[in-house]
Amino acid sequence: MRKKQLKVCRLGRFDYDAGLELQKQIEREVIEKREKDFLLLLEHPHTFTIGRRAKSDGVLATAEALKTLGVSVFETNRGGKVTYHGVGQIVGYPIISLSPEREDVHKYVRDLEAVLIKTLKDFGIEAFRIEGLTGVHTTDGKVAAIGVHIKRWVTTHGFALNVNTDLSFFDFIIACEGEPVTSMEKLLGRELSLREVEDKIIENFAQVFDNQIQEN
Repeated sequence: MRKKQLKVCRLGRFDYDAGLELQKQIEREVIEKREKDFLLLLEHPHTFTIGRRAKSDGVLATAEALKTLGVSVFETNRGGKVTYHGVGQIVGYPIISLSPEREDVHKYVRDLEAVLIKTLKDFGIEAFRIEGLTGVHTTDGKVAAIGVHIKRWVTTHGFALNVNTDLSFFDFIIACEGEPVTSMEKLLGRELSLREVEDKIIENFAQVFDNQIQEN
């Protein structure tokens, strides 16, 4: 059986609202044609996003503080609570059709976790799942968040992996279940090349989801 094409787009620094609009455009294409899947990899400016399970008090910073910090806030239709996106973090938006072979939301999230666990292992970091929680964890804290949306078995939103992330921004939100957070830089004691980490994410994503990579 021929592997499905995975078109990978590395977008660099990309505003959150522009990322939402691009996801919607590609989502329409995938729903209509279901010919190939997409993986967008990018880095957002400082942003807090509020998921469907979030409470109104999930963002702790006042409007004035948010302005001083240079943080934008968006409500989204993804699962999960409040999280942070920002500089030094790799955000991945898989826009893929799960139909007909992969129509299982729980398995899809576990597969995303597997991609990130494999990627972290490539850099010598032992990461794992915690039963009952979503995302990827280490003994020092959560290193990657996952929140997805699925429409007609086509996925949007995705994951955020803390690479060289300034973790102080998490002090201004009640992130996910309130667990501590960490980054690859903090765990390894050195700054990493985002492109090098992206390379491993792409490689592991294609392996887990059985795709043929097509990169711009």
